[in-house]
Amino acid sequence: MDSAHNQYHQAEANLDSLLPFAQGANRLCFQHPDNPDRCLKVIRPGSIQARYQKQSVVKRLLGKARLNDNTQELRAHQQPAIRRLIQTGNEESLWSHLPKFYGRVATTLGPANESEMLRCKDGNIAPTLEFLIRGGGLTPQLLEAIQRFENWLTANRILTRNLLPHNLVVTDRTGQPELFLVDGLGAPAIPQALASAPGWSERYIERKVRRFEKRLAWEQDSQGHSWEDFQRLR
Repeated sequence: MDSAHNQYHQAEANLDSLLPFAQGANRLCFQHPDNPDRCLKVIRPGSIQARYQKQSVVKRLLGKARLNDNTQELRAHQQPAIRRLIQTGNEESLWSHLPKFYGRVATTLGPANESEMLRCKDGNIAPTLEFLIRGGGLTPQLLEAIQRFENWLTANRILTRNLLPHNLVVTDRTGQPELFLVDGLGAPAIPQALASAPGWSERYIERKVRRFEKRLAWEQDSQGHSWEDFQRLR
């Protein structure tokens, strides 16, 4: 992780003529125009204001900053578990299931978070876990990769939000499929503040893992139920 977390690199990346290779409700993902091994995440225009307008009056008092996914991601990379891995020289373990993170940069579409572009052995951009499940189900190889990812979360006490298959990508660049979390890193403010309490992180991560496994079951066989209904049935 680079020291440029809270400052822009001098060169502004020109994204004006590019199309995003992926997009979510709140962010657009571009290949860096000057470095194909880097990904740039830009806030989707109008998304923060749209989310803010849907908030209750009480939540609006908390301001708009907490609705900026790039700002939240910057903070998530400062969580104690990540700082500890870096300070103890265990960055290889840290980046075994997270894309390497380079901080914030300026682009022609506004501030972007810059991270490693995850590709497969054939050079193609790594597909999401959701895409693979819907295409071929949970193969034994994917199940083993999921277990390694869950073990990594638990062993390193990495805090995340709810784990969703479309926020995880799968790459075979090491010779076997491995999961990487590309969105949803970090916990909300209160859970993050409690992270140092004995045993709290372990229980928090265990709950996230259980919910993730339920989500995987729904992705495979929802039997026509919505995710909300499926959770109640299970």
